[in-house]
Amino acid sequence: MRTFDFAPLHRATIGFDQIASLMDRALSADAAQPSYPPYNIEKTDADSYRISIAVAGFSDEDLNVEVRENALVVSARKAEEGETGTFLHRGIATRAFERRFTLADHVRVTGAAHENGMLHIDLHREVPEALKPRRIEISSSRSNRAEIEAKAVN
Repeated sequence: MRTFDFAPLHRATIGFDQIASLMDRALSADAAQPSYPPYNIEKTDADSYRISIAVAGFSDEDLNVEVRENALVVSARKAEEGETGTFLHRGIATRAFERRFTLADHVRVTGAAHENGMLHIDLHREVPEALKPRRIEISSSRSNRAEIEAKAVN
């Protein structure tokens, strides 16, 4: 596997620490990433997203969804139940899990729903007014000079 050195990026940029850290984490992640439970990430609108996680066998009480430190953490722990029978085949996994999703700035969770064995988490990106593009009016140089001269005379 090839490794990348991001030290020059840290030396030449200011304020991009989160991006550099994210790239470090993504490139240093083990190839054996857990694939349980399976999930989808879909873009539902220009600034809206939905994460759908297959959580068959878990009830609402077994699931936990929380946001902490710009990360969405979804975890589940099956309540201990006495086994009533002997399984000949056990194909439905109900083992505990924790799945993390890194959230970009200004992305917030708007809701979560558990239906038909799927946990749907809706997210929305809200760009603050100060960060939205705004149009700057360009005035002619003649009117600026006239205003400056008028102020200087008075």
